[in-house]
Amino acid sequence: MKKYKVAVIGAGLMGGGIAQTCAQAGYEVVNIDLFEPALEKAKNNVEKLYDKKIAKGKMTEEEKAEIMGRLSYSNNFEAVKGAEVVIEAVPEKIEIKKDIFAKVDAVADQHTIIVSNTSGLSISEMAAATKRPEKVMGVHFFYPAPVMKLVELIRGIATSAETYEKVKALAVDIEKQAVDCPELPGFIVNRILVPMMNEAAFLVMEGCKPEDVDTAMKLGSNQPMGPLELCDFVGIDVMLATMTGLYNGFHDSKYRPCPILENMVKAGRLGRKSGEGFYKYN
Repeated sequence: MKKYKVAVIGAGLMGGGIAQTCAQAGYEVVNIDLFEPALEKAKNNVEKLYDKKIAKGKMTEEEKAEIMGRLSYSNNFEAVKGAEVVIEAVPEKIEIKKDIFAKVDAVADQHTIIVSNTSGLSISEMAAATKRPEKVMGVHFFYPAPVMKLVELIRGIATSAETYEKVKALAVDIEKQAVDCPELPGFIVNRILVPMMNEAAFLVMEGCKPEDVDTAMKLGSNQPMGPLELCDFVGIDVMLATMTGLYNGFHDSKYRPCPILENMVKAGRLGRKSGEGFYKYN
């Protein structure tokens, strides 16, 4: 497949990982973020990862240099010029994403496709912030992006067949397994997985110990990680926001967020990233 320039907006864990994934597959990639320290951290994370691979004999210095030569960083939206595809990977808030889409639309080439790495927000609503709704769709990567094989493809109401085919081809070329999803809250994975995690939180609220819930699910359903361990891994705040999105999107009581999640977020117990969630971490 012909390689071209890809721009990734957002240099957090997801954005940095998506940029790394595309560069490894041979694409010229620019990772864009207005927060300069985020760019420095993203670059350092990739270099540290590759240095570890070199130390283990899994990568050569030449291979690292080749990939890093395709990967650049910028704090200017003008850097999207020349990109065939722009991948937005900013926080999961619709107003932030719509603002990013409008800014990218104003400076990107006319033929450029803009996709969102959203875990459940409306593609059609983001597309409406642009003058190219037919060139907008969703590609939901999973963390960590360089490792996880799945991507969910979501078409908005105006997404063209040409846009879909080009984005799907990109997903396959960066060695991802793509599945088609309806433009409904949660798509496929989160619509099934997040309510399970929410139900696990209800069990804790009703008196179960987190370790008992996780042990039961790991041994009883052969899951590699218990639902509450997973909550802590992805972040209690992210979990609550996703569950709230399902509840607001479907208006169905089965998606009601567990109150304990709201209390934990208010208390700053966000999981691994804060040092405490359902479990404590060093």
